[in-house]
Amino acid sequence: MAKEITLEQTFEKLEAVISRLEKEDISLEESFKIYKEGIKLIQNCNDKIDKVEKAVLKLNENGELDE
Repeated sequence: MAKEITLEQTFEKLEAVISRLEKEDISLEESFKIYKEGIKLIQNCNDKIDKVEKAVLKLNENGELDE
């Protein structure tokens, strides 16, 4: 089973993606490939953040959500 990377590691990978995209000598094909990688990393971040938000919310005695 593959080890899941942390949110911090994902942010580091996103920074690397941005850095690669900012290079002037990158081809259009390579930039699309890197862009798609970045989008996957952002989706991974969103999923992780959603999981944390859901774990933080709980029902109170009135059946309402509390943080």
